[in-house]
Order: sequence, then C-alpha cells, then structure tokens
Amino acid sequence: MQATAPAPTPAPPIQSRRIQSPTALVLRRFSQEKTAVFGLIVIVLFALLAIFAPLLAPYNPLDQDIPNGLAPPSPEHWLGADKLGRDILSRMLFGARISLTAGLGVVALAALVGSAIGLIAGYVGGWLDEVLMRVTDIFFAFPSLILAMAIAGALGPSLQNALIAVAVVTWPVYARLVRGQVLVLRDREFVQAARAVGARHGLILRRHLLPNTLSPLLVQTSFDMGTTILAVAGLSFIGFGAQPPTPEWGVMISEGRNYITTHWWLTFFPAMAMLFAVAGFNLVGDGLRDVLDPRLRR
Repeated sequence: MQATAPAPTPAPPIQSRRIQSPTALVLRRFSQEKTAVFGLIVIVLFALLAIFAPLLAPYNPLDQDIPNGLAPPSPEHWLGADKLGRDILSRMLFGARISLTAGLGVVALAALVGSAIGLIAGYVGGWLDEVLMRVTDIFFAFPSLILAMAIAGALGPSLQNALIAVAVVTWPVYARLVRGQVLVLRDREFVQAARAVGARHGLILRRHLLPNTLSPLLVQTSFDMGTTILAVAGLSFIGFGAQPPTPEWGVMISEGRNYITTHWWLTFFPAMAMLFAVAGFNLVGDGLRDVLDPRLRR
C-alpha cells in the first residue's frame, strides 16, 4: 500500500510592518536625543513662565520701593530687589516675555525675507542671482553685532529699532542657506517633471522647492533664536535697545553692573536666565541637526 505524502505545512502569516509618517519618525528620533529633549523642556518652561508672567509675578515689575532698594534675596523678594526696590523675580518673568517675543519676531522676519530672496536668486539665476548675492556679501562684510549697533544707533535707541537692526543683519544667512539648497534641487528630476507638465514657476517654488528647504531652515532658526536673544540683550545693555524702566534682561544687567561686586543678585539671576534660554535653543538646534541630517545619523 502506497504511503500518502504529508500535508504541506502552511507558511506563517506575513506580519505587516507599520509604516510611520515622516513627522512621527522625526519625533521618535528627536525623543532619543536626551540633550535635545532637555533643551526643549527648558524652552517650554520659559515659554510658560512668559505666558503666565502676570499671574506668577509677585509684584508689578515697575513698582518702586525705595526703602527696600538693593534688598538681598529673602522670603519677601525671592531673588532680591534692585536699587529702586523693584522685585527682580517679577522683572525677570516679564523680561522673558520680551526676550522670547523679540527672538521669535526677529527670526520669523529674517527667515521670511531671506528665504524669499534665496528662493528667487537660486531658481532664476543669472544676473538677478549675482545682484542679490552681492548685496548679501555687503552685509557679510561687516561684523553682525557692529552693523546692528550702527543701524540701531542711526534709527534711535528703542526696543523696536533694535529688533529691526538685528533682523537686517540676520536675513543674509537665510538667503545664502536657501539659495544653496535651491541650486542643488532645481535640476532634480521632480522639478524637471513639474516643468514638463507646464507647472508655473510660483507653484514649483511653493510646492517642490520650498518644502525641501524646511529642514535646514528649522535647524538654523533654532540656533538663531539664542543668538537673537543675546544680540537684543547686548544692544539693550549698551543703551541701543530697550530703555529703562522696561523689564528686559539686558537692561537689568546694565542697571546692576555697577553693583556686581557688592550686590551680585542684580546681574546674576538675569544672566542665568539668559544663559539657560540660549542653551535650550542651542541644544534643540543640535538635536534637530542630528535628526534631520542623514549624514549625522548614527
């Protein structure tokens, strides 16, 4: 009697692998960067302090209490008081509002103007590219802080003019960055295909070129937030930015510099706030660069 062949063993079912979206993949990689996550926590903390400053501040930042001038840290004034008796903690909380808003506004304006110029210069090329890039070279020929001081001094000392000055010296960085990306992308197959089907130049810039420059732009803006905070505070320190009695970190350090050897808290706490805020943005920028740049992925 002939033996029957054993029945074939069924193949194990193929398990479907979940495909993550690019955004989810970036967030997962970013969450693995511990220093970047720490920097993000610091930024969120400062943002919350700035948003809820009116609720958290124990005193009005402009109220003076002359008899308690230069009071050291105590339960009444946790971080001490300045020479006019104004509470340092309250002024620092409202100063966070000014510094973060100033950094966000300057970086947004510089990125918008610089990206537009870089897109046009890189895509059109020719004489227009030469003219726009020579204009950016003029700005790069001067130290950025010196040029910002000259512009702020010409416009007049005020916080608004200081922001304009910093934005004017910052936009060339974005113009160069975006132009370099566009020069690499404009001859790629997907751009040539868009041209072949009759896509307008504006559509090609918005839909195909600009989205592919967002990764380096995001990294650059993270670094520039910290640089802008320092630049605005520096202009305020030398008298070209925010003016007293505005509760701005650079103004607070400037007002306390004459007492730095005897009343250290006047400059120490605003300087530490600035240090942590700038470090937070720099750490986030480092993390984004490691996550978004495939050459740096480990």
